Amino acid sequence: MVEAHSQKQQIQQVVYRILDANLDRAREGLRIIEEWCRFGLNDAQLAETCKHLRQEVSNWHSAQIRAARDTPGDPGTVLTHPQEEQRSSITSLLQANFCRVQEALRVLEEYGKLHDANMGKVFKQMRYQVYTLESTLMGHQRHQLLWRSHLYLVTSPVDNLLETVEASLKGGLTLLQYREKTADDLIRLQRARKLKQLCHDYGALFIINDRVDLALAVDADGVHLGQQDMPIAVARQLLGPQRLIGRSTTNQQEMQGAITEGADYIGVGPVYETPTKVGKAAAGLNYVSYAAKNCSIPWFAIGGIDASNINDVIDAGAQRVAVVRSLMQAEQPTLVTQYFISQLYRK
Repeated sequence: MVEAHSQKQQIQQVVYRILDANLDRAREGLRIIEEWCRFGLNDAQLAETCKHLRQEVSNWHSAQIRAARDTPGDPGTVLTHPQEEQRSSITSLLQANFCRVQEALRVLEEYGKLHDANMGKVFKQMRYQVYTLESTLMGHQRHQLLWRSHLYLVTSPVDNLLETVEASLKGGLTLLQYREKTADDLIRLQRARKLKQLCHDYGALFIINDRVDLALAVDADGVHLGQQDMPIAVARQLLGPQRLIGRSTTNQQEMQGAITEGADYIGVGPVYETPTKVGKAAAGLNYVSYAAKNCSIPWFAIGGIDASNINDVIDAGAQRVAVVRSLMQAEQPTLVTQYFISQLYRK
């Protein structure tokens, strides 16, 4: 009986140590997320949600559990992973800490059942709350970055696709659309995964042209739809409220239709005739001027824009432009990206 009692006490101490470590881990991760909500987003409601969750975690951190802590005897204090030593962007930092919190809450949910019958239930519900918080916050992040993005690169098939995109990202690009109409799906999937990783390494948004299924498969930030693609409402049902949906428009009616449908942004053009849109007449600078006065969501002038005419497009009212050939075929994409951005910020 004595041995059984002693063994039970030992197991209880181990459980307390596990609870202690994961209560700390959950609270620390929530604090990191809270700081970004407070100072990065200036969002009092999201910050308050994080604070409430953090305080709820703290309420379970009793003196009894804390007393079981044995930092010198914990082999986990010397374990590390190369990915923990660097964060390439705010997005990767937030995602890492959401994962940290969710894993900790799952541990607390399971081991908590051995400590208090109610503890498992509480942390199960909290885990679902954190999933919702992550969805809301990452959607918020996407929309904020969209509003801050002034240059949008739409890819075209080139041999040095990844190199060109990375060079543009180094120049300050924050919004990329992967557009490829003819490659096999497997090739597109592989390229999309690599491009998405590149974009997120540089803190940029990654959009897929047309293909909602591909956007979901690679967890892209959104999708761009043409006038003949599926309705925005259907895409929204599939993608959820937190991903971005863009729509191409060529005239005033299409612009108003896209806004009414719930597009997050639109393309305005083609401003000039372009081989990217064979046979499509240019919408011209008048449409750019109309958008500048009437469009209530982010919009990007697109179509035949290059270094020789970007200032005409800006003078017509554009604050954001999308380009294809002028970057995809550039000898020095980094410098061209920097030039475009400098012109877009000059007003």
